[in-house]
Amino acid sequence: MRSAFSNFLKLLTKRDLAVLGVAAVLAGLIYLGACALVYKIGFPLDDSWIHLTFARNLAAHGEWSFRPGTPSAGSTSPLWSALLAIGFFIGLEPYIWPYFLGLFTLWALGVLSEATARRLLSNYAPPIPWVGLFMIFEWHLVWAAMSGMETLLHALIATGVLSALMLNSRRYLPLGLLAGISVWVRPDGLTLLGPLALMVIIKEGDTPSRLSGLMRIVIGFGSVFLFYLLFNLLIGDSPMPNTFYAKQAEYAAWQERTIFDRLGDLSLQLFAGPFFLVSIGAIVWVVRSFRERYWGSLLVLAWSLGYMFIYILRLPVYQHGRYVMPAMPVLFLMGLFAVIEFSGSKTFGRYQWFVKTLWQSGIAATSILFFFLGANTYARDVALIEQEMVVTAKWAAANLPSDAVVAAHDIGALGYFDDHPLIDLAGLISPEVVPFIRDEARLTEFLNERNADYLIDFSNLYENMVQGKEAVFVAGGPMTQDEDVAPMTIYRWK
Repeated sequence: MRSAFSNFLKLLTKRDLAVLGVAAVLAGLIYLGACALVYKIGFPLDDSWIHLTFARNLAAHGEWSFRPGTPSAGSTSPLWSALLAIGFFIGLEPYIWPYFLGLFTLWALGVLSEATARRLLSNYAPPIPWVGLFMIFEWHLVWAAMSGMETLLHALIATGVLSALMLNSRRYLPLGLLAGISVWVRPDGLTLLGPLALMVIIKEGDTPSRLSGLMRIVIGFGSVFLFYLLFNLLIGDSPMPNTFYAKQAEYAAWQERTIFDRLGDLSLQLFAGPFFLVSIGAIVWVVRSFRERYWGSLLVLAWSLGYMFIYILRLPVYQHGRYVMPAMPVLFLMGLFAVIEFSGSKTFGRYQWFVKTLWQSGIAATSILFFFLGANTYARDVALIEQEMVVTAKWAAANLPSDAVVAAHDIGALGYFDDHPLIDLAGLISPEVVPFIRDEARLTEFLNERNADYLIDFSNLYENMVQGKEAVFVAGGPMTQDEDVAPMTIYRWK
């Protein structure tokens, strides 16, 4: 496996690797610069602080917990939290180390994409690694890299497995192992087993070879996945993390919307960027794959569409579609493959140069435009989290009585900056609320039973529960007013 990986990397020169590395650092610095201009650096999601809280407790106490002394299976990504814990040992948390991990992953994704294009397309030998550069400057992927979340790491592993399928790799044991590792990053890595198994069935010519290939996938995957199940069972008494169940319960109302509404939301996220032009190439590549029976590409397409469809059945396409971002790189890749092949064809005769230039320049222009629009979006997302979640958590830590029991729906920043006893109304570390997660009457009873002293939430989240409750703190930063978002509020519960 090591020799295959080194041979794969040899497709790129040291100059190519350096160009992609500089590009990743530049992309990250521009996004951080936008944050500094809009408000201050931070993370665009409250969930980022959840991973950092688990990581800090792992580094400081050697335990898997959100609150020291209470083991919890509330982390969706044990591997990502473990990687973040390294930063606490070397003194680079909470910002420098997560940014470094994200940008390194972004660079690795660019390298993988560039090497895949060169391996698959013999006529692709550019002076500048533009496929890798496209990935590094694609705004969804930069946003994910700078989010402090596991999203891009999952995208990298998925792209690695699926690129191998497009290259007709028969290294089934390592691919099964990679699929197993992906589950430690996000539980939906399970879906990678589908295209792997189908590839074996399609590519192998007889039953013994198929059984042998499937067995190697199962051994590789199972050797990692069984430990994942055991980990969750020991900590949380269930085979999957608490979030796996809590998120689906919380967004039951989304599941009642028509499929056309949900597909519309997904399309808005996908086409908010250069994919609008790249998708033309993806369609061309798929048509060619059907004609010439490129089964690997067809399986990759099926996985990408299926992955996104499964998500919109259960969860909303919010926060710029971060849950479907892992499926984006391979869709981008297939579109770019077609762009490369079109550049060397004579489809439009003497007008070929004009059409080629128009297409390529359109992709470049929209990539640059949305990269900078994405930087502004990222900065505003960070400002909202800092002005609402972080400010509220720090105020609670400084002003609430030390023995106060706090109930909250968004616990990330609270977990990191505040150490009050915590009741989690989103079910991550309090899984007992999952069965009635949207039932305000039952939640009211639950808070009374648990002797809650304060409730922290957006003022419009639990409208019935907070009626008549005194607001002791209202965040309401400038970004909240600009975005017309209800402010984060601390209510006296008793």
